Amino acid sequence: MAYDFLGLVNDINRRLNEVELTTSNFDSATGFYSVAKDSVNSALRHINQGTFEWPFNHVEQEEDLTAGEIRYGYPSDAKTIDMDSFRIKRNSTFGNETKKLKLITYEEYLNNHIDDEYNDSDTGIRSIPNFVFRTPSLEYGVYPAPDNAYELVYEYYRLPVDLISATDVPSVPEQFRYVVVDGAMYHAYLFRGNSQDAQLQFQKFEEGIKDMRTLYINRYDYVRDTRVRTSMSGVIGGRVN
Repeated sequence: MAYDFLGLVNDINRRLNEVELTTSNFDSATGFYSVAKDSVNSALRHINQGTFEWPFNHVEQEEDLTAGEIRYGYPSDAKTIDMDSFRIKRNSTFGNETKKLKLITYEEYLNNHIDDEYNDSDTGIRSIPNFVFRTPSLEYGVYPAPDNAYELVYEYYRLPVDLISATDVPSVPEQFRYVVVDGAMYHAYLFRGNSQDAQLQFQKFEEGIKDMRTLYINRYDYVRDTRVRTSMSGVIGGRVN
C-alpha cells in the first residue's frame, strides 16, 4: 500500500472493516470516510505541532536580497527559524565570499542602526550585510542594507499543510506510518463512541511520538573535558602529598 493520503485512510478502513477507497472515489467519499480523512490530518498535526524541530520538516531557504531593503518576511509555512544559520552565499558576479551573519537583538538594531532604515537617499551606507536580527512582526532584518541582490541562505522548520489529494504524501517518514495510523484511530474510535479503545489507542500514539523524539530529538553532541589536568608528580601510592 502506497504511503500517501489514500493509503493512510485505507489503513483505518481495514482496521475497522470498512470498504477501502480508490483514487477514483476518494475525493467524493463522505460520511465515515470524511471522518477518516480528518483523523489522518489530526494525527499529523498533533505530531508536527508536538515538537518544534523535527528534522523531516527542515528547510534550507535561499532568498535574493533587494538593494536598499533591510526587512524581509518569514516564509508562510515557517514554524521556527534558526537565526544562527543566516549567511550570504558566495557570488562571483558581486565578488563576495560566503559570509555568516552575526545575530544581534532587535533592541540593539533600534538603538544603533535604525536611522539607516529611513535614509534612502544615501546609497553610500549600503554594503554587504554583517548582521541579522529578528523583528516582533514575523520578519527578519539584515544590516547594513545590501548594495546588491546578494543570495541569502538560512534554515527553518516548516509546519506542513493538511493532506488533501489522494496522492499527497506526509512529511512524517514512512517508517512511522504506524504512529500516524494509531493517532488517526484514536479520532476514529471517538467518532464511533468507543471511548475505551480510543484511550488505549491514544496511549499507543503518544508512545510512538516518544519513540520518534528519542530517535530524532534527544541527541547530544559529545562532551570533551577541557579542565586543566593537575601534575601527578605529587601523587605517591594513590595519595596526594
